[in-house]
Amino acid sequence: MRSRASQRMALLTLLLLGANNVAHSAWQLNMPEGVTQISASVYELHMIIFWICVVIGCVVFGVMFWSIFHHRKSKGAKPASFHESTTVELIWTIVPVLILIGMAVPATATLRQMYDTTASDVDIQVTGYQWKWRYRYLNENIDFFSTLTTPTEQIHNQADKSEHYLLEVDNPLVLPVGKKIRFLTTSNDVIHSWWVPDFAVKKDAIPGFINEAWTRIDTPGTYRGQCAELCGKDHGFMPIVVVALADTDYQTWVTEQQQAALSKQAAAERTWTLAELMQQGEQVYNTACAACHQANGMGIPGAFPALKGSLIATQDQAAHLDIVLFGKSGTAMAAYGTQFDAVDLASVITYERNAWGNDTGDIVTPQEIKQRLQAGQ
Repeated sequence: MRSRASQRMALLTLLLLGANNVAHSAWQLNMPEGVTQISASVYELHMIIFWICVVIGCVVFGVMFWSIFHHRKSKGAKPASFHESTTVELIWTIVPVLILIGMAVPATATLRQMYDTTASDVDIQVTGYQWKWRYRYLNENIDFFSTLTTPTEQIHNQADKSEHYLLEVDNPLVLPVGKKIRFLTTSNDVIHSWWVPDFAVKKDAIPGFINEAWTRIDTPGTYRGQCAELCGKDHGFMPIVVVALADTDYQTWVTEQQQAALSKQAAAERTWTLAELMQQGEQVYNTACAACHQANGMGIPGAFPALKGSLIATQDQAAHLDIVLFGKSGTAMAAYGTQFDAVDLASVITYERNAWGNDTGDIVTPQEIKQRLQAGQ
């Protein structure tokens, strides 16, 4: 008994004081007001409905408790005997109808505003993948993936949690302030949900469908969200980070991204050495592959096969290209041919064929990747 009491006391102390490596949620009782006109309207609607419910609750429970107190048996109260009352039935029918109408009017106005995606200034296609987001700026010819960057040491409690634990990415979505942004959400595999609370935007990303939403950000800053639909093993590891910039800064960013895209195209045409491909490939592998196949290439027995010493990574190079580019049906191996550029694909395959003692000496070039993708279309 004394041992159990000690354990309970230790647990209570841990809960009260917390531990250095525990990430704590913000203590917030109400929904955020947000930084957009839509989020402000949603917040106002929420508060209107909330106070209506508070008044109804106070009236109903007030009458109920008053009746219980003043008509209790100890005071000699006798139950009334009646069958029906047309007046009462009319009251409890008309009053709820009037309340619902009073709630429906502001709700309808807010919904009409939320669903008006016309006259947008920037159109962005948001595609959910297991487990990352892809952003395509339809008018600016910009296309990139956004992936979690929280170190695995933090996830496995081997290091202290950072300020934005599980809410940090390599490539945030960059948007201009004061412009109407239209989001076209869809998915490449399963159902996801793109959710940024500060924008009051939450749209399901469904394979084969396009859902629309929009926002206009009033204040520059960094805003964070998450996938809000249970989408598989790493559902909790696909955050959303949005950086809102002033228009001039946004235009500068657009120019930089377009120039970077041209540089990538040029890089795909040059000759790469084995050392260069290995260096680039290790970065790509740690970002896209290590979660399943592990950083040491040993995989997860029963779930994800090892690459170290495997036949696919040491012998049949053509089969290795195909499984990386086109995936494997019926398994968790996704098709990466549309997710990475030719340089990243060539480098990661080269890395897998030469890391962890595989040492095949094989070099896969970006030109080979392009040819195989064209042949597979």
